[in-house]
Amino acid sequence: MAKNVLTHNFAEPLNGAAAAKIDIQAGDGNLTVDTLTGSEQVLASGALQYFESQGLPARTLVAFNGEATLTLQGGKAAQPWFRLPWATCNGATEWQIHLNPTVPADLTAHSNGGNIELNLAGMTLMSLSTDTGGGNVEVVLPDSAADLSVTAKSGAGNVTIYVPGGVAVKVHATTGLGKVIVDSSFSKIDDHTYQSPDYDSAAQKVEITAKSGAGNVSVNIQ
Repeated sequence: MAKNVLTHNFAEPLNGAAAAKIDIQAGDGNLTVDTLTGSEQVLASGALQYFESQGLPARTLVAFNGEATLTLQGGKAAQPWFRLPWATCNGATEWQIHLNPTVPADLTAHSNGGNIELNLAGMTLMSLSTDTGGGNVEVVLPDSAADLSVTAKSGAGNVTIYVPGGVAVKVHATTGLGKVIVDSSFSKIDDHTYQSPDYDSAAQKVEITAKSGAGNVSVNIQ
């Protein structure tokens, strides 16, 4: 008998937050994160699928001194979820989360093995760390990036990062079995490091660490 999949809709109030730390632990699910498109006065909203046997995903929101700390935690699956590398990877459930683009954020996004898609165009990020045990990772970085640090990892899937034009980049890229594919404008510094010609003097810059155990690692300028 198929497991019952339920959906939990949520909205966390903004409450005047001037900065945020957001930690998303999606369990075995696929995770999609983008920005709110309306004028809602919320820090984050979304829809979280979960198996009935797991219970509701856990949510905590703590506000102190103008900074909000939001944690979303999915439960563990009752049995292992078998996956294969690359495009065949898929999670057991779907999480869709929308973040307030006006609040500068440190963002952590994790899945045990599902795909992760982060469209962060329009956001102000202070740091980003995302990883999955076996799925694909796709990240669209924001237009504005002042000394932004990004880490993106997959145990077996592809890791693809899109950087907007006008932002200088340094990339540390490694893969066990796949290929490393970086924009042709980058200079190769060593076996695993590439960077924009103007990286050292640029005002808008991002340093990326991208790794995969078996998939391709790609960094592209949009």
